[in-house]
Amino acid sequence: MPHFIKNIQTVDGLISNLYKDISIAEMTEKINHYFEIQGYKVTDQQFGNLVLEKGSRIKRILLGAFVSYYKFSVTMAQTSESELTVNVFQQSSGMSGGLIGMKQIKTELTRLNFVFSQI
Repeated sequence: MPHFIKNIQTVDGLISNLYKDISIAEMTEKINHYFEIQGYKVTDQQFGNLVLEKGSRIKRILLGAFVSYYKFSVTMAQTSESELTVNVFQQSSGMSGGLIGMKQIKTELTRLNFVFSQI
């Protein structure tokens, strides 16, 4: 059963979604499951803060847009007893990949918006 209610805000580098009937611990579990399958390394920093990272930053710096590197932070806050707000922030600009790298980051953020709406 999807817990997604609506997208609160989508601006350059930020996605904010509202969910119902799910706790921070359950959402953390779901994010771990969905994103580890997709090749992301999920780092739990406690209290509803996660870091999603995929690819190698060093290789991205050396080889530019030929290597993909994505880094996003996820923060979660319980807004009411049954509602949860999840914010996804872009942590890498893609500048090391030039214009192509910046476009790759925007495309990945759009894809993440779709993935988070399926939870």
